[in-house]
Amino acid sequence: QVQLVESGGDEVQPGGSLTLACRATTFTLDYYAIGWFRQAAGKEREGVACISNLFQPTYYADSVKGRFIVSRDNAKNTAFLQMNNLEPEDTALYYCATDFGERCPESASDMRYRGKGTRVTVSS
Repeated sequence: QVQLVESGGDEVQPGGSLTLACRATTFTLDYYAIGWFRQAAGKEREGVACISNLFQPTYYADSVKGRFIVSRDNAKNTAFLQMNNLEPEDTALYYCATDFGERCPESASDMRYRGKGTRVTVSS
Protein backbone atom coordinates (compact mmCIF):
# COMPACT_ATOMS: atom_id res chain seq x y z
CA GLN A 1 0.00 0.00 0.00
CA VAL A 2 1.37 3.38 -1.02
CA GLN A 3 1.32 5.85 1.84
CA LEU A 4 2.39 9.47 1.77
CA VAL A 5 1.75 11.64 4.81
CA GLU A 6 1.70 15.43 4.53
CA SER A 7 2.11 17.78 7.46
CA GLY A 8 2.85 21.40 8.22
CA GLY A 9 -0.30 23.09 7.00
CA ASP A 10 -1.53 26.02 9.07
CA GLU A 11 -3.19 29.40 8.91
CA VAL A 12 -0.84 32.31 8.29
CA GLN A 13 -1.05 35.96 7.37
CA PRO A 14 -0.18 37.22 3.89
CA GLY A 15 3.56 37.50 3.51
CA GLY A 16 4.15 34.66 5.92
CA SER A 17 5.99 31.38 5.39
CA LEU A 18 5.28 27.69 5.92
CA THR A 19 7.19 24.51 5.23
CA LEU A 20 5.19 21.44 4.32
CA ALA A 21 6.61 17.95 4.76
CA CYS A 22 5.76 14.75 2.89
CA ARG A 23 6.91 11.51 4.48
CA ALA A 24 6.78 8.18 2.68
CA THR A 25 5.94 5.42 5.14
CA THR A 26 5.62 2.34 2.95
CA PHE A 27 8.35 2.77 0.32
CA THR A 28 11.77 4.33 -0.16
CA LEU A 29 11.35 7.79 -1.54
CA ASP A 30 14.94 8.07 -2.86
CA TYR A 31 14.34 6.70 -6.31
CA TYR A 32 11.27 8.64 -7.38
CA ALA A 33 10.11 12.06 -8.42
CA ILE A 34 7.90 13.70 -5.79
CA GLY A 35 5.39 16.36 -6.69
CA TRP A 36 3.15 18.80 -4.88
CA PHE A 37 -0.23 19.94 -6.11
CA ARG A 38 -3.02 21.93 -4.51
CA GLN A 39 -6.74 22.22 -4.75
CA ALA A 40 -8.63 25.28 -3.63
CA ALA A 41 -12.34 25.25 -2.95
CA GLY A 42 -14.28 25.29 -6.20
CA LYS A 43 -11.15 25.13 -8.35
CA GLU A 44 -9.32 22.45 -10.28
CA ARG A 45 -6.13 20.85 -9.11
CA GLU A 46 -3.01 22.87 -9.79
CA GLY A 47 0.43 21.33 -10.01
CA VAL A 48 2.70 23.45 -7.82
CA ALA A 49 6.17 21.92 -7.82
CA CYS A 50 8.09 18.73 -8.44
CA ILE A 51 11.54 17.37 -7.70
CA SER A 52 12.92 14.61 -9.87
CA ASN A 53 15.21 11.84 -8.85
CA LEU A 54 17.80 12.14 -11.61
CA PHE A 55 20.16 14.94 -10.64
CA GLN A 56 17.19 16.33 -8.70
CA PRO A 57 16.05 19.06 -11.09
CA THR A 58 13.04 20.96 -9.82
CA TYR A 59 9.97 22.42 -11.54
CA TYR A 60 7.54 25.12 -10.44
CA ALA A 61 4.22 26.53 -11.56
CA ASP A 62 4.48 30.15 -12.69
CA SER A 63 2.16 31.15 -9.86
CA VAL A 64 4.69 30.07 -7.21
CA LYS A 65 8.01 30.51 -8.99
CA GLY A 66 10.41 32.53 -6.87
CA ARG A 67 8.38 31.99 -3.71
CA PHE A 68 8.25 28.20 -3.22
CA ILE A 69 11.17 25.79 -2.95
CA VAL A 70 10.84 22.01 -3.24
CA SER A 71 13.49 19.78 -1.72
CA ARG A 72 14.02 16.31 -0.35
CA ASP A 73 15.96 14.63 2.43
CA ASN A 74 16.39 11.01 1.40
CA ALA A 75 17.88 10.09 4.78
CA LYS A 76 14.56 11.10 6.36
CA ASN A 77 12.51 9.65 3.51
CA THR A 78 10.81 13.03 3.34
CA ALA A 79 10.20 15.76 0.77
CA PHE A 80 9.54 19.39 1.63
CA LEU A 81 7.78 22.39 0.15
CA GLN A 82 9.03 25.67 1.57
CA MET A 83 6.49 28.41 0.88
CA ASN A 84 7.49 32.05 1.29
CA ASN A 85 5.68 35.32 0.80
CA LEU A 86 2.34 33.55 0.93
CA GLU A 87 -0.68 35.15 -0.69
CA PRO A 88 -4.41 34.60 -0.07
CA GLU A 89 -4.51 32.90 -3.48
CA ASP A 90 -2.26 30.16 -2.06
CA THR A 91 -5.06 29.01 0.24
CA ALA A 92 -5.77 25.36 -0.61
CA LEU A 93 -5.41 21.76 0.41
CA TYR A 94 -1.86 20.72 -0.51
CA TYR A 95 -0.98 17.18 -1.52
CA CYS A 96 2.28 15.41 -2.24
CA ALA A 97 2.26 12.70 -4.85
CA THR A 98 4.31 10.29 -6.90
CA ASP A 99 3.99 8.11 -9.97
CA PHE A 100 7.01 6.00 -9.05
CA GLY A 101 8.86 7.49 -11.97
CA GLU A 102 12.28 9.09 -11.88
CA ARG A 103 11.26 12.22 -13.75
CA CYS A 104 8.57 14.77 -13.10
CA PRO A 105 5.49 14.69 -15.31
CA GLU A 106 4.18 17.76 -17.08
CA SER A 107 2.09 18.56 -14.01
CA ALA A 108 2.31 17.18 -10.49
CA SER A 109 -1.48 17.13 -10.46
CA ASP A 110 -1.28 14.17 -12.85
CA MET A 111 0.62 12.01 -10.38
CA ARG A 112 -1.40 8.98 -9.39
CA TYR A 113 -0.50 8.26 -5.77
CA ARG A 114 -1.07 10.99 -3.23
CA GLY A 115 -1.49 11.59 0.47
CA LYS A 116 -4.55 12.93 2.25
CA GLY A 117 -3.36 16.51 2.10
CA THR A 118 -2.59 19.31 4.54
CA ARG A 119 -4.52 22.56 4.63
CA VAL A 120 -2.94 25.95 4.11
CA THR A 121 -4.96 29.09 4.80
CA VAL A 122 -3.56 32.53 4.08
CA SER A 123 -5.70 35.22 5.62
CA SER A 124 -5.39 38.50 7.44
